[in-house]
Amino acid sequence: MKPYVRLTFGLLLFSLALSAHAQDNRIYLSGEWRFAIDSLDRGITEKWFNRQLADRVILPGSMTTNGKGNDVNIHTPWTGGIADSSWFKKDQYAPYRVPGNIKIPFWLQPVKYYKGAAWYQKTVTIPASWSGKELVFFIERAHWETTVWVDGQEAGMQNSLGASHVYTLPAPLKPGAHQLTVRVDNRVKTVNVGVNAHSITDHTQGNWNGMIGRLELLARPKVFIEDVQLFPDIDKKQVTIKAVLVNAGNQPAAATLEALAGAATAGAEKLKPLIKKITAGRDTTRVELVYPMGQRPLLWDEFAPNLYTMRLALYTGSGRDERRVNFGMRAFKVKGTQFAINGRTLFLRGTLECAIFPLTGYPPADKASWLRILKKARSFGLNHIRFHSWTPPEAAFEAADELGFYLQVECSSWANQGSRIGSGDPLDAWIYEESNRMVKNYGNHPSFVMMLYGNEPGGRHMQQYLVGFVKYWQQKDPRRLYTTGAGWPVVPQSDFNSSPDPRIQGWGQGLQSIINGQPPRTDYDWVSIISRWKQPTVSHEIGQWCVYPDFKEIKKYTGILKAKNFEIFRAQLEKNGMIHLADSFLLASGKLQTLCYKADIEAALRTPGFAGFQLLDLHDFPGQGTALVGVLSPFWEEKGYVTGAEFSRFCNAIVPLARFPKMIYQNHETLKVPVEMAQFSSGTLGAGSIQWTIADDTGRILFKGDFKTAAIPAGSKVQLGTITQPLASVQQPSRLIVTVSAGRYKNSWDIFVYPSVLPAAPADVRVTQQLDAESIALLQNGGKVLLSLKKGTLKDAAGGAIAVGFSSIFWNTAWTNNQPPHTLGILCDPRHPALKEFPTQYHSNWQWWDAMSHSNAIILDSISKGLKPIVRVIDDWVTARPLGLIVECAVGKGKLIISGIDLLSDSEKRPEARQLLHSLLDYMDSSRFNPVTAVTAEKIKALIKE
Repeated sequence: MKPYVRLTFGLLLFSLALSAHAQDNRIYLSGEWRFAIDSLDRGITEKWFNRQLADRVILPGSMTTNGKGNDVNIHTPWTGGIADSSWFKKDQYAPYRVPGNIKIPFWLQPVKYYKGAAWYQKTVTIPASWSGKELVFFIERAHWETTVWVDGQEAGMQNSLGASHVYTLPAPLKPGAHQLTVRVDNRVKTVNVGVNAHSITDHTQGNWNGMIGRLELLARPKVFIEDVQLFPDIDKKQVTIKAVLVNAGNQPAAATLEALAGAATAGAEKLKPLIKKITAGRDTTRVELVYPMGQRPLLWDEFAPNLYTMRLALYTGSGRDERRVNFGMRAFKVKGTQFAINGRTLFLRGTLECAIFPLTGYPPADKASWLRILKKARSFGLNHIRFHSWTPPEAAFEAADELGFYLQVECSSWANQGSRIGSGDPLDAWIYEESNRMVKNYGNHPSFVMMLYGNEPGGRHMQQYLVGFVKYWQQKDPRRLYTTGAGWPVVPQSDFNSSPDPRIQGWGQGLQSIINGQPPRTDYDWVSIISRWKQPTVSHEIGQWCVYPDFKEIKKYTGILKAKNFEIFRAQLEKNGMIHLADSFLLASGKLQTLCYKADIEAALRTPGFAGFQLLDLHDFPGQGTALVGVLSPFWEEKGYVTGAEFSRFCNAIVPLARFPKMIYQNHETLKVPVEMAQFSSGTLGAGSIQWTIADDTGRILFKGDFKTAAIPAGSKVQLGTITQPLASVQQPSRLIVTVSAGRYKNSWDIFVYPSVLPAAPADVRVTQQLDAESIALLQNGGKVLLSLKKGTLKDAAGGAIAVGFSSIFWNTAWTNNQPPHTLGILCDPRHPALKEFPTQYHSNWQWWDAMSHSNAIILDSISKGLKPIVRVIDDWVTARPLGLIVECAVGKGKLIISGIDLLSDSEKRPEARQLLHSLLDYMDSSRFNPVTAVTAEKIKALIKE
């Protein structure tokens, strides 16, 4: 049975449990619907709304989850090549690597795909008890333009991407059977939100066609509550209720409006009802009530997400109508250059959610699914989610309310590809309409604290348009904060800035970034950047650090999207004879990725007055060339190299911080490290002792001390003192772990200490930077040679030079136009005798920065097929070449080590290079140095530039 058939069968079982039936004022429409594909756009002219459609689907769902649409060739072999953006020019889904489409970017591939109109139809039975009532058809989420007919009579068209589609049905509908028909069109038409917008793009959720979430018919009195918006005031301990009443009758109606709030928290103060007599005029009446919340209202935040329910009941001669609205007493405000929740300074620790749902291709509409996602994010120390160019369903807000998550929500647009904001196109008006729909649907949720037009806008008039958008919402609804667009432009009118500037590496920086271009340290911050602005700054899309694909993940794609990209990468690795190293590549690159994220996050936390960061991403982004930037998979699952407990040591409400001027020391030096504390918890951290230790890699504590501290108030960053420790007693080359502990909050850093005086080099090993005639003669006669190549002396590989750097790959090489580095760190056996005097783990750590900054990657097969190196470099998964930094081989009667690392130039300034050279020479001077792979001198010389 095909996976999408299994999914459809599961939906069928669910729909049987929720079969269409009347319950008071509601008829549930989940279950079987009639269906037809309208690929030729004949349905309207041929009046398909007047006929019975022949096919069947299960809703909620999409065409793809029902196995409908065009087949996509999922078995086309890959022929290699570098991805580019040519796919933008294609109107249909592009299968992998087919003739004429060789250079498409990688993404997940569906089994079926369809773009166009499709028709959904259901017979509904109106009960006699609904006579004389207003009838409403409710679609929680459609993708994306819907047109509705009832018994052939059109009820209208709607095109919201981020809010419900709600239709008032033509009146009167007599009791009995009626035919409800919905046409869904998922094409970009007059409103173009941008081809990359995650609300519609195939890179993430997919451009699905269907209806999900609640599908219902509702009956309400002639006079009913159309909208309720609640405006809490924590200072005045009250809530302003703004209600919109609609009178569909012919005459004004006397009405009684009753409001009553209750809290779910045990022991909460019991509140009294507020009753108001009003007259509901014809059409629309706006009513405003001020509801007192008692003497001790419970406040909502990330630590105490207290929720209330406001019950608003309207009594008229046409019947009783009621709304129940959950809300929280909270104030999310600007406080200087930071944010405050209920007056307390907070720091946003966020990640993106880019509509990544591989099993269905569309977002879940149930709260349980969102609770799972947010709990996982919380376990990694986060308190904030940014929804990149899309708006999640109601359930996401409900889960965030319950857990205390702060949400940034966007109007489903990324207007920089094929669309331009502020150009006068229909998109401009649609953004205002959509944002109003979003606030009407979700505005009462306390978690909804920030709203934007969308992501990274483009257009000559974008700034003028977006400033107007910000001002419009600042005046209309002060419950949340607003800025122009995610990333830019930064303008003084915004409540806060979303800026890509404060991060350790960005687009185009490559090997010139702090993490690649400067020796490792942790004493920098972003004060010089954010001091340019008076409002809070949230760093935009920091991180983007990649990890190797986890090929075990392929089997988890049991839904409508398949990991054909991973299958291609796996085939390339297998072709190059390294499939047995796949898990090792994952774990080693994952450790480097985690180190890069730690550096990024701590830099943000070290910055005084900084407002927060948004990671791209805590979990993988499957599109745009395959951006494996998550420590979690697209399923929000751990990959095996870092846990939430480990990650949250450096990403949390309370984080000890240290400003290391460098990470590499010699034992004649004294370690001097200022220590700080970022404290953004719910209350004061009591006075006491902050402990510090320095341990070796066995866990044995070598040094320790403490800082006596006064109470540290919430919302502050304080200096604790300086660790001052001479290192003379560290006689052996060592990896040391510096740990600072404040109760259960701990953070650690690895430093490396080497002897300042090293033994003399063995006399029988020739160390050279050229494989000259003397070196070759020595090898032929049974001598030993260490060839330490200067950077840039290896001939370029096919396709150009291999760009080696310390950090992980940024985003991916395909989408960044080959931004360096192209590698994912090192892999080695730390027990190899050649590394005995150069302490290392199996993966990159700070002591490898010098090597990676002075190195050439050696293509191992160019020396000998299947050559096993002492130190391996992990290549980009697209090319997956066997690369090495240090290799050994036999030449003639002699023995050779080739170091792609320049270990000689400026060695007096490079203690890592001196120590690694010593370790290699110590190995070459031992009986264990006995390379088995025989290579000719000519083969080695052929690799080196003349």
